[in-house]
Amino acid sequence: MNIKKSILLRVRFAFLLVAIFAGVIFYRITHIQFVDGEKWRQKSDEVNLQYRKVNATRGNIYSMDGSLLATSLPFYRVVLDPSIAKDEVFRAGIDSLSFLLSKQFNDKSKDYYKRLISDARHTNKKYLILNRKQIGYQEKQEMMKWPIFRQGRMSGGVIFEKVEKRFYPFKALAGRTVGFLNEDNYGAGIEFSFNEYLGGENGEALFQKIAGGTWKPVHDANDIKPEDGFDIITTLDVNLQDVAESALLRQLLNKDAEFGSVIVMEVATGHIKAIANLQKNKNGYGYGEYYNYAIGGQGLTEPGSTFKLLSMMALLEEGKISLNDMIDTGNGTYKFYDRTMRDAKQGGYGKITIREAFEKSSNVGISKLVNEHFGVSPSKFLAYIEKAGIDKPIDFQIQGEGIPYFKTPGTKHWYGTTLPWMSIGYELKVTPLHTLMLYNAIANDGRMVKPMIVNSISRANKVTQEFKTEVLRKKIASDKTIKEIQSLLEGVVEHGTAKNIHNSDYKIAGKTGTAQKLINGRYTQKYYASFAGYFPADKPKYSAIIVIDSPKGFNAYGGDVSAPVFKEIADKIYAQDLKLNNVQNPRARREQFKDNDQLPFVQAGMAEELQMICNQFGISNHYKGAERWVKSSANNKSIDWKANKVDEPVVPDVTGMTLRDALYVLENKGLRVDYAGKGRVRSQSMTAGMNIPKDGIIKLTLG
Repeated sequence: MNIKKSILLRVRFAFLLVAIFAGVIFYRITHIQFVDGEKWRQKSDEVNLQYRKVNATRGNIYSMDGSLLATSLPFYRVVLDPSIAKDEVFRAGIDSLSFLLSKQFNDKSKDYYKRLISDARHTNKKYLILNRKQIGYQEKQEMMKWPIFRQGRMSGGVIFEKVEKRFYPFKALAGRTVGFLNEDNYGAGIEFSFNEYLGGENGEALFQKIAGGTWKPVHDANDIKPEDGFDIITTLDVNLQDVAESALLRQLLNKDAEFGSVIVMEVATGHIKAIANLQKNKNGYGYGEYYNYAIGGQGLTEPGSTFKLLSMMALLEEGKISLNDMIDTGNGTYKFYDRTMRDAKQGGYGKITIREAFEKSSNVGISKLVNEHFGVSPSKFLAYIEKAGIDKPIDFQIQGEGIPYFKTPGTKHWYGTTLPWMSIGYELKVTPLHTLMLYNAIANDGRMVKPMIVNSISRANKVTQEFKTEVLRKKIASDKTIKEIQSLLEGVVEHGTAKNIHNSDYKIAGKTGTAQKLINGRYTQKYYASFAGYFPADKPKYSAIIVIDSPKGFNAYGGDVSAPVFKEIADKIYAQDLKLNNVQNPRARREQFKDNDQLPFVQAGMAEELQMICNQFGISNHYKGAERWVKSSANNKSIDWKANKVDEPVVPDVTGMTLRDALYVLENKGLRVDYAGKGRVRSQSMTAGMNIPKDGIIKLTLG
């Protein structure tokens, strides 16, 4: 009996606990539903409905002539709310829509798409990504005409979610200068430095979180529309950029060098027309643009003999030397304390004039002169460096500029040998841009202008901010000194270390530089070869610097390695720039063609450019087509333009084109280009009209 009572008591107790627990649950449910309901409903809205960022369309980057260097192309992801369309609209259009989707994306059958959409509609799914492949703007316009989709977002449920991708029409051309910006806001070049303008103002829109963690946009009156970014107009010239990169690449390959840089600048304005940086790939094969050595901190190096220009300027400003004075360079060696200065020429130059010492780049001659006149007061020599303005950052428009390094007299790092070695470009560090700025000032009759690469900022073709040429120094030296330095630089090309680039068409002025590289505290047999100068020397329009690091081979000097690159670039600029040529009067050219039955050598290219050239010279030409690219056909004494359909998905015909145009057309087809020779394309290795092979290499012969 006691056992029965005990069991019954336990059962009742357990039942009571269950009843109490159930009561507590019921109480909590009731309390949450009716007392705290509003609070939790608000929480749910906060979790599932949010105002989220809507990215603005990024601004474009242009060259000076209007060529597009970077732009954001709109792509779209196709999404559908299948519950919105009315039954009659859905039934009438689902079959056709499924067929069109299958044809568009070419990955699933029409039955798959019909089942996908119908199942989503049956389960009242509000957000269905039809395909993760993105479509372009033209495809979007076509799809908006499709059944169900043509009802629009509110009645058909279709959503074209915009996804923007950065596109570079010229691909790697000026790649590091144009730059990039990643998702973490890390980047380089103009994209990074002018992100504040390019990025625009992001907007805000209401989104709803749905199954799978996806956020679906919800139309709301309080949405804030994004404000698109500003456009950046650079000072770059696409033609000169292509010329600079091509010439640099050829020499890097020829000398198997580590890296090289080129800067081409307009003398009067400081506008940088081309800036190229090519570095050997990690696998040791080929070159790419990975760092801006022309302006960046890694480009800081001992410049070598190009710095002798400043040493000569300081000596001449002191007024204690004449260029015709004699200097004894002896057997090419001279000892300063415990270190021996050496000339490149074995046996030295003996007794020569100061002019010859500069033209032949005698280390002994220049260092002896500087030590003789400034050895007691080295601060005076440093004052001339400060006056020239190359001892401080330029505050260049692209971030990451290298900070020049100069030793200070009286500090623990200043030795008795510092001044002689500094006079020939050692024990100091500057970027190529600083060196070019100095040479450009000499070309500009002593007026130093600040290098610039961004000309203006605009929006909707309206300039909102323009950057004017900034004068950093009205005069870096007296007129007399500037004229003497100019004659010295011309002498280097006519009689000195760069006489290999002397030519009769136009004058070049400049200075070679060859510096031994300091590695792990010791000078090695690796060299930093450079050439800085300007042209035409009698009326300078362009200045340029070429630096090539660690060239291999017997002749690794600036005159043998870098000066020829300068000459190649100068030749091509001189040929392209009509204002630099003697024959520059269009009227005279018209008369020439009237008296000559031969038509000018114009074969193929962009219709607009070729028509403009012919019209400029009064050459009769006719074109009725709409294609952008054309080929010429002689018709009596006029030119007929025939359409060259390079946009078709086959290997295009690029014969007759300039290398620049051919590279643009072929690389946009995904082809890698190898070429040899100079001039226009004479032949191509792949037959025009054939299918484009994957990862194909097309070889062009120029002539």
